[in-house]
Amino acid sequence: MIRVLLADDEVMIRAGVRAILSSADDIEIVAEAEDGHEAVELGLRHRPDVCLLDIRMPRVDGLTAASELGRLLPETAVMMLTTFSEDEYIASALGSGAAGFVLKSGDPRELVSGVRAVAEGGAYLSPAVARRVLTHLGAGQLGKRTAARARITELTGREREVLALVGAGLSNAEIAGRLHVVEGTVKAYVSQILARLDFKNRVQAAILAYEAGLVPEE
Repeated sequence: MIRVLLADDEVMIRAGVRAILSSADDIEIVAEAEDGHEAVELGLRHRPDVCLLDIRMPRVDGLTAASELGRLLPETAVMMLTTFSEDEYIASALGSGAAGFVLKSGDPRELVSGVRAVAEGGAYLSPAVARRVLTHLGAGQLGKRTAARARITELTGREREVLALVGAGLSNAEIAGRLHVVEGTVKAYVSQILARLDFKNRVQAAILAYEAGLVPEE
């Protein structure tokens, strides 16, 4: 069972998200918060698998809460929920340590898929957000390919192979199956990659994989 903490200051939004997630047999809402400060407190108390945070909340916003949760609860995945798709929010969310980004206006199935993906150690961007990110990559606004390739030279061949699979959106379990190793080995590789590249989360690593050309374009 995937245990989720939901934080949003709008009662109606929380009710809608709760209804969507509760329809999934493998997801359970263990706590709800009205602001980022309460989300951090409840996160420490319940230690959920996933924290689903609205970006704009009173007192402490979702981006600040995401950073704090990432520091205090590194094993808990954070996914951002928002109505805003502007680049500044995407960049801030990724920089705050979030492993996923879902728009409130998106398909409800994206919400369930996103929670499952980040709970399994993967990364998830709603299609609308992914298109914006990849557009920026193509335009060179999130980094140059030459610079990205220079960054990955410090990785071993195996680490680059794992990074490519992270970029393709595979979870740790899926990467383990692809490489014929145990999941714990994949987790160790991912941790090493993030540490070497000074990244907070898999989404940042996935973006670098795209920038460096490790992920084939479809």
